[in-house]
Amino acid sequence: MPRPRKPYTCSCPDRLALKAVYKPAGTPLGELECITLFHDELETLHLCDGQGMTQAEAGDCMGVSRGTVQRLLSEARRKVAVALVKQAALAVSGRDKLVAEPAP
Repeated sequence: MPRPRKPYTCSCPDRLALKAVYKPAGTPLGELECITLFHDELETLHLCDGQGMTQAEAGDCMGVSRGTVQRLLSEARRKVAVALVKQAALAVSGRDKLVAEPAP
């Protein structure tokens, strides 16, 4: 049995959206493959690529280890790349243990 997921601290601007979907223009959503990007993966993209933080700094902000940030960032980049190449929809969705905190 796996151990319980640790709650992450999320301050990304899209953290409160129930489900945001980004898709190629001109194609109905029903005709597209949908790839789910979780909030914690979006947060690592935002902190590391958007804010220019190191993985260690992002880990401190999120309350997780650098290794966890590395894993989340790798998966997030892979999902975004696949969505762009396949022209698939990218849905941003939450996970059960995510802790949302207000932006400063």
